[in-house]
Amino acid sequence: MTRLTFRASSSAGEVSAVADRPDDARWLLVLAHGAGAGMAHPFMEALALALARHRVGSFRYQFPYMERGSRRPDPAPLLEATVRSALAAAAGFAGDLPLLAGGKSMGGRMTSRAAARAPLEGVRGLVFFGFPLHPAGKPGIERADHLAAVDARMLFLQGSRDRLADLELLEPVVGRLAGRATLHVVDGADHSFHVPARSGRDDADVIDELARRTAEWAAGV
Repeated sequence: MTRLTFRASSSAGEVSAVADRPDDARWLLVLAHGAGAGMAHPFMEALALALARHRVGSFRYQFPYMERGSRRPDPAPLLEATVRSALAAAAGFAGDLPLLAGGKSMGGRMTSRAAARAPLEGVRGLVFFGFPLHPAGKPGIERADHLAAVDARMLFLQGSRDRLADLELLEPVVGRLAGRATLHVVDGADHSFHVPARSGRDDADVIDELARRTAEWAAGV
């Protein structure tokens, strides 16, 4: 793995990133963290390792607020600017590998918002690890309104018990995206992709499923 920094925006300064390009990698996924935990969260680290086993390299990075040690996310325009800066930094690391972009929860949503404003140069598709369709206990689809403007293929990886994405609401959203979106439901998983012990699986099994499905989908993008 390679540790590096890049400038998030003209005003926000430098942020950290960790890049991993396995020798047999076929893609590089530029991966943003969720609202409450940074790129070094155990889920993010385990996902990067699982992706590498399935020939997907990764470029994990921090948003400025997380780099500062704050728990309050930056305004959306700065988060979106950081997505674009991360992609520019990752492109140099990727070499000839095709790029994917996305992230966990908020990180995926901010990536899609950036893509809705203007296409993300060189990005073949977007991957959402738990798209946060609505706040917990407040069902709605307003957070998905911008997806119609995204000119890229999209993969939604969603737990069946995710309280931030009622599947009865998410499925029609995906269906309206004119064949550009694919939904993969992880049975029994919550928003953090934890599964109950009675399921007979553990978190490592689920993370491997996420990585495997990402690689399978990427092969057709």
